[in-house]
Amino acid sequence: MMNWIQLLSSQRLNQKSDSPESTRSAFEQDYDRIVFSHPFRRLQDKTQVHPLPEHDFVHTRLTHSIEVSSVGRSLGRRVGEVLIQRHADLASKFSSHDFGTVVASASLAHDLGNPPFGHSGEDGLSDFFLHHEGQKYKPHFSELQWADLTHFEGNAQGFRILNKSQYQGLRLTVATLGSFTKYPCPSLFQERNKSKKSQKKFGFFQTEQNLFDETATRLGLIKNAQHVWSRHPLAFLVEAADDICYNIIDLEDGCRLGLVSVPDTIELLAGILRTDFDPDKAARIKSVDEKIGVLRAMAIGKLISDAVEVFLHHEPSILSGTFDEALTDLGSYKAELRQIIDISIEKIYRARHVVEIESAGFEVLPGLLNEFIKAAEHLVKKNHARKYANLARLLPQETVQVILTNPENTYLHFREVIDFVSGLTDRHALSLYRKIKGFEL
Repeated sequence: MMNWIQLLSSQRLNQKSDSPESTRSAFEQDYDRIVFSHPFRRLQDKTQVHPLPEHDFVHTRLTHSIEVSSVGRSLGRRVGEVLIQRHADLASKFSSHDFGTVVASASLAHDLGNPPFGHSGEDGLSDFFLHHEGQKYKPHFSELQWADLTHFEGNAQGFRILNKSQYQGLRLTVATLGSFTKYPCPSLFQERNKSKKSQKKFGFFQTEQNLFDETATRLGLIKNAQHVWSRHPLAFLVEAADDICYNIIDLEDGCRLGLVSVPDTIELLAGILRTDFDPDKAARIKSVDEKIGVLRAMAIGKLISDAVEVFLHHEPSILSGTFDEALTDLGSYKAELRQIIDISIEKIYRARHVVEIESAGFEVLPGLLNEFIKAAEHLVKKNHARKYANLARLLPQETVQVILTNPENTYLHFREVIDFVSGLTDRHALSLYRKIKGFEL
């Protein structure tokens, strides 16, 4: 059985004891470190749903992450208020604010590993090794390493970013790292166990396996018979915050872009509000933006309360490591959310402009990988054309340094190149691809 005091450890992986007292708690420091990090800043030009948006309202990964963090803070605080009453030993060590800050920090970081062009970017990076020139490299890697390369996963990339030595400012507490990791298993395991929610995807690459094992051990997470870790309980709240935001706010974006009609949007949100929806009051709000905004805020409030209730009801099985479902899948609004998802898939996620630009990601990202992997090979072997010596100069200096100091570790070379390509913003990836291909100067 997991215990909350250990689960809220403020230790960091490079420390043997808890962080010293300061004007900010260790969890507040986590939040600030994420906000001021370069990977977080780059989210301002990464796709949420609508790639390269021209509309100034449409969400990017940055605004989405901030909103998920806000919802996560509310979820954490409200859960924390009850848990402190349930567990007498918590009151002297933690406050509901601590619960809220851990969830807010993990939620803020939840999309740090996402590549350009959204989910199609993940597929594009994987496809390079599955269907493009990258297939020829398979004999150079172990089965586990090849599973990592052929299944690029933003969650695992995020865990890598949070723990990379070049980002020294992101030495987060193990409580935040554990809450961040919704999928505490490696890539190869993921292929065999997608029926389980916590194993639908994976949460770390081989390069970070030991780091996650250390994190899980310090937190007292439970390892099952298949030697796979349970989720940190607060990861369920991070997942719920993301689910709430993308369901409701993607719908709001779709409405403002004209992909979903205003009456349909109001009807879908009213389904969540139920008896709290007052059509006469809504009709008196003349501004469509304000009308949808008010209904959206009310709907999010309903979903937060529902997720908190589900979490608290299932706390014993969550702490025992046997609970493995999304909170929103067990809530009172499952049917209403399913209806929103179905509409979003039909009218928003498959909108022509979304599909067209996402399709470009299948060309741009494999193209960049192909060129820069050869540039990395040239750094070590000097057996490629002069072109790749020039391309190597475009790699970040820290990437070049890692490759040169580990000349025999081909897997690490590839991970470093993938870090570079996946870390690009949408516009930078597109511009760089055009330039190195000679389409523009």
